[in-house]
Amino acid sequence: MNGNNGERSAGLANDIRRQVGTEATKRFLRTLPVFRLEKEVPKRLTDLLDRLEGAEAERVGGERRR
Repeated sequence: MNGNNGERSAGLANDIRRQVGTEATKRFLRTLPVFRLEKEVPKRLTDLLDRLEGAEAERVGGERRR
């Protein structure tokens, strides 16, 4: 194993991070269906979040936030 592998890995990670963060990449990803943002949270997820908030409130004895 070469001592430069760590430096190469770090350099590669930095290059990938830089390229993923560019506006061109962000624009491209927004065109893909899997990366599109939904306007509303599905009812199923809202119900789960409400249950989670309720469980947390019971555990700490606080009130639920709305």
